[in-house]
Amino acid sequence: MNGLLVLGKTGQLAQALARQAPQATFWGRAEADLTDPQAVAARVRDLRPRAIINASAYTAVDKAETDAVAAAMLNATAPGLVAQAAADLGIPFLHVSTDYVFDGSGGGARAEDATTAPLGVYGQTKLDGEGRVAAAGGQWAVLRTSWVFSPDGANFVKTMLRLGAERDSLSVVADQIGGPTEAGRIAAALLTMARQMLADRRKGGLYHFAGAPDVSWADFARAIFARAGLSCEVRDIPASDYPTPARRPANSRLDCSRIARDFGIERPDWRGDLDHVLRELGYTT
Repeated sequence: MNGLLVLGKTGQLAQALARQAPQATFWGRAEADLTDPQAVAARVRDLRPRAIINASAYTAVDKAETDAVAAAMLNATAPGLVAQAAADLGIPFLHVSTDYVFDGSGGGARAEDATTAPLGVYGQTKLDGEGRVAAAGGQWAVLRTSWVFSPDGANFVKTMLRLGAERDSLSVVADQIGGPTEAGRIAAALLTMARQMLADRRKGGLYHFAGAPDVSWADFARAIFARAGLSCEVRDIPASDYPTPARRPANSRLDCSRIARDFGIERPDWRGDLDHVLRELGYTT
């Protein structure tokens, strides 16, 4: 996609975008230090891209509990200022958010207008970022997603593959449910949205996008081991048996019907995407 600026270079999403849109301009920390968002916004105004995708974020969920200032800068302040620069230029700004904006109560899928109630600093800073992007006043889109995995970086699939090769059994949380989402699918959705937003200035807003079917972490781990040919046994445990500094939502189900209606983007089946990632990592499926 010519004229696209991507903020981020090394994360799972940025690397997926680089494979699908190699002609785009990618700014990592060396080119755009988001701890100095005013400088980044000034550079954006100088570059004058056709559209911006923000694939950069503070994603260390537990560390954010004691590093709230840095999390707020990267997840809220910086996106808001860059979104304002995009609004000044009259170009689309696309931003990625998370299921952590919800408290995880109930058993149904959350729509975009469902009540938000983050359980920790990470979720709160991501929610604050959503608000700042929307308040910038330009053409914007926020894409909430969940449980991201890919061949790159650190993620649940790669952790399970490593531990599953080392151990005969693992205890995995079984009372948290969500939709695993491959980073390449998120990249493709954002690129589709950007193209359609450029063609129709009325398009944009808040959307959910996650893989299907919804599954527990424990059952996701079982699928990983089965498809990778690992014999590691999974023992179901409640989240209370695996305490973490930041609480995780128990229910991360996302209603993704709006993005299908407005952009023609359907929920991908994470099982096929998992097979693709396993092949990329050298496993035969």
